[in-house]
Amino acid sequence: MAIERENPYSAFNFLVDLGTGDTASVKAGFQEVSGLNYEVTMADYRNGNEKTNRVRKVSTMFKVGDVTLKRGLIGATDLLEWMEEVRNGDQNAARNVTIQLLDEARQGPVMTWQLINARPMRYTVPSFNAKSASDVAIEELVFVCDDMTVE
Repeated sequence: MAIERENPYSAFNFLVDLGTGDTASVKAGFQEVSGLNYEVTMADYRNGNEKTNRVRKVSTMFKVGDVTLKRGLIGATDLLEWMEEVRNGDQNAARNVTIQLLDEARQGPVMTWQLINARPMRYTVPSFNAKSASDVAIEELVFVCDDMTVE
């Protein structure tokens, strides 16, 4: 699904589906998505009869980073309800979260990241400061996932 072009895409048009399949009736769009990454762990290995005195790098396991979502606090409880499911030990609370990058004209997705078996691990309440009247209250959800695919 990735649509290649010469100029880089802007990062400000994106949709997040928290595993419900519904991006049309979003209660509050996310301001920021960060932490989309995965890395392969490497191990040093050397045979005893190796002709050179150096190790080889052998790829082993891979892991997906923790993903952070931020949005303006509007009183919606969907993130808290999902967090509560996990907190209460619901093993079926894992979801497949989809993040789609849209083109500047919002004609459709140009790349899609799907996070497999995502579960929230931290919910952060906004900081409140009586001296700062122009700041927006931002809530934050950090979740883990088992795997990530990119289309």
